Amino acid sequence: MAKTKYQFNPESISYEEVEVSFKTRALGFLKHIASSLVLAVIMVAILFNYFGSPKERSLERENQELLSHYERLNNEFNKARVVLGDLEQRDDNIYRVIFEAEPIHNNIRKAGFGGVNRYENLENLENADLVISTAKKLDQLSKSIYVQTKSYDEVEIMVNNKFKLLAAIPAIMPIAIKDFNRISAGYGWRVHPIYKTRKFHDGMDFTGKSGTPLYATGDAVVKKVGTLRGYGKTVILDHGYGYTTLYAHLNGYNVKRGQKVKRGEVIAFLGNTGKSTGPHLHYEIRKSGQTLNPINYYFNDLTADEYDRMVAFAANTGQTMD
Repeated sequence: MAKTKYQFNPESISYEEVEVSFKTRALGFLKHIASSLVLAVIMVAILFNYFGSPKERSLERENQELLSHYERLNNEFNKARVVLGDLEQRDDNIYRVIFEAEPIHNNIRKAGFGGVNRYENLENLENADLVISTAKKLDQLSKSIYVQTKSYDEVEIMVNNKFKLLAAIPAIMPIAIKDFNRISAGYGWRVHPIYKTRKFHDGMDFTGKSGTPLYATGDAVVKKVGTLRGYGKTVILDHGYGYTTLYAHLNGYNVKRGQKVKRGEVIAFLGNTGKSTGPHLHYEIRKSGQTLNPINYYFNDLTADEYDRMVAFAANTGQTMD
């Protein structure tokens, strides 16, 4: 039922009924609808701008969780980088020093990724700096781990080679002696027994009975079995790693050319062949063709006191026997 509208008439001093046209009523209704719509739009705008839709609120929560996750990842990457840095330091300053290998250059460990921008597809993301930074840390950490893994593979090979090297280096005396008086000549300048002139003696001479067993001083392959001018019957062992040993003036052989021998095996017997003034062993060690003083290679046989006494005795010997 339509409401009746009244208007006050000052002349009659009374309220008179006013006839409201349809057009007026229609305009009033439209104004009411329009104001309601404007108010609704304003309320919706306020709601969405300050409170957001349920979907937006859900996405915002997910975004916050992702940010927290990225921050945790960054912290974990930093911790992993510290641990890996410690491994790299040990690798360069301990393991590679022990095995006489060059440390891995820092340019290799810290090398980046050249070429195209690997992170271009991440630049348009929200919080792109954090996402790209995390991706870079992951890539760098992965590369550093790969480099360190390859380094440990090399160290493992060096360990195996070191064991072989330690077994191959001449490290015991070539003859079993209890008395250092059996050292007739040491390494260095000595008087030649035949020519009576000063001549450099390239090895050490040990006296003994003919037939006394002589030993391989390290793992080796027999390189030569036969007679050499001046040396008489001779055995030469190739130990690898540039090392060879020579046994001269022998009475007989216990090995053949090409045979593999282990440290401590009997390879020959002391004799008096070649240019020799009496039964003895002339023993030499060479590294890359250069002679070395054998007295420095008896560390598996002698105590510190015994070594000092042997050095003093060998230094005081005068004339060689070959």
